[in-house]
Parts: sequence; structure tokens; C-alpha cells
Amino acid sequence: MSATQDQSLRARHLVSASQLAEELAGARAPVLLDVRFAPNRPDDGPAEYRDGHLPGALYVDLPVDLSSEPVPSAHTGRRPLPRLADLQSTLRRLGLNALDQPVVLYDDRKGTSAARGWWVLRWAGLTNVRLLDGALSAWTRAGLPLTTDVSQPVPGSIVLTGNALPQLDADGAAALARRGVLVDARDEASYRGSTEEARSGHIPGALNLPTTGNLASDGTFLDAVALRSRFEQAGLVSGADIGIYCGSGVAATHELVALASIGIDVPLFVGSWSAWSADPVRPVATGIEQG
Repeated sequence: MSATQDQSLRARHLVSASQLAEELAGARAPVLLDVRFAPNRPDDGPAEYRDGHLPGALYVDLPVDLSSEPVPSAHTGRRPLPRLADLQSTLRRLGLNALDQPVVLYDDRKGTSAARGWWVLRWAGLTNVRLLDGALSAWTRAGLPLTTDVSQPVPGSIVLTGNALPQLDADGAAALARRGVLVDARDEASYRGSTEEARSGHIPGALNLPTTGNLASDGTFLDAVALRSRFEQAGLVSGADIGIYCGSGVAATHELVALASIGIDVPLFVGSWSAWSADPVRPVATGIEQG
């Protein structure tokens, strides 16, 4: 693939801070969504948004707006997808009118939380969704301003279609681990099973490819050559039978951004380890394996 093709693919899913600043000043500025969220500090996101955010950005609550409440005892995982009608109401509140309307998401966690939004919006049918490459730190490092002003958008009229991206359930993930490449995008300790979870380990046959390896030292995504090399070494190539999971269907979406930026689209096991481990009949593997 040529360098021009690589740049075009990347531009479909990632936008630099300088490019975003230009677009926000233009005639068709993207809708800008702040998806700051930390699992160990779930209530801090709104306060951090109020303390300073990109001009025009609107806050999106990952557990509330980009997920639905888990169904007790149903092995749905910690972060089930939002109901399509609820997500449609959220996006209308945020002023969206059309599936091709440009949207850019960011966070302060190197894109992990924003990637969940990127995936959910694309799953819902939106076709022009990107991440701020390098997250909030890329914006501030470029000397670009933050604001405490909160925008009040005119309510929109968007109609979502849903199911625009492929998914795996637990059975599908188990089958894929046997016949293809099932990737566990968590950190190595979680994958190995050396944590204090009640059921700690990974899906048998899955290989470990932590999302942190997708990024350069400045927090931006590696270039296409480096990403392609990383994934090819793990058997993740165009046309291969691949699936991705993580702890609760958030971090894995960061892996999906990296793959999409080089032209590889693969399904997400939305329930991920939180769904798998909640089902006592599912086997658990520990240690390191090659998949």
C-alpha cells in the first residue's frame, strides 16, 4: 500500500490537533465530543470537562450514554451496548442531524474511552467518526486553547440504523479462538491471570496484544508501517479470521481504531472478559499462549 493510501486510511479515523483546529474554524465544523472517563474515578469526567475542554466540545458519559445497564445474571458484561433508541435520543440532544455528519471524539486516556464512542457511533450507523490523535494532551501540547464555556446545541433529528459493525458473542469468540486469531487487548497481568479478580485469566486460545503497543511515546498512534508490522507478527492481516476483546468492551475498541487505520475491520466481543468470566461454564486459561 502506498504512503498516500496509508494517509487516506488514517485520515478516515484519526485527526491531528492542528487539523482539528482548522476544521473547527471552518464552515462545516465537526461535532466535538469529550469522553473523559476513568474506571477508578467514574464521577470525575463531568468535573474535568467543566474545568476545561476543547472549544465547542460536549460531554458524553461513557457508562450512561455509550453503554446500558448490565442485565443481572445474564452474562452481558459490564458495558453492554446502549439501546439504539436511547443513543438516538442522546445524539439528538447533542445536535446531530445526519449519519454522515462529522464527529470527533477525545479523552485524556490516550484515546481509550473515546475509542469506545468511536466504535459505538459507527455501530449505530454514523459514517464520519474520528478520534483526536494523541487525545487531549496533543491539543494542549500544540498550544491550542481550552474553555470552560458550555455549548447548548440546537436539538437534532438524526435517525440511527444500528448493527453497522460486526460483533462476537461468547460462543463466537470461543469458536474464533480455535479457528482464527482472537486477540485479548488487556495488559499482560490481566491476560496471564495474575490479578485479584474472582476469575482471572483469558479465553483459551486467545493471544495477548495490549493496546498500549499501538502508541508512540507522545501518545499518538504509530504510523501505518509500524502498526502493520506489529499486527502482521501476530497474524492480524487483511482477510484473516480475527476478533478482539478486552475487559469490558472499552480498551479493545482502541485496538480496532488502530486496525481500521490500516484498513483492517474486525468484530468486537462487546461483553469481553466481564461477560465470559461471569459465566461459570466458560473455561479460563492462565499464563501465556501463542493462540
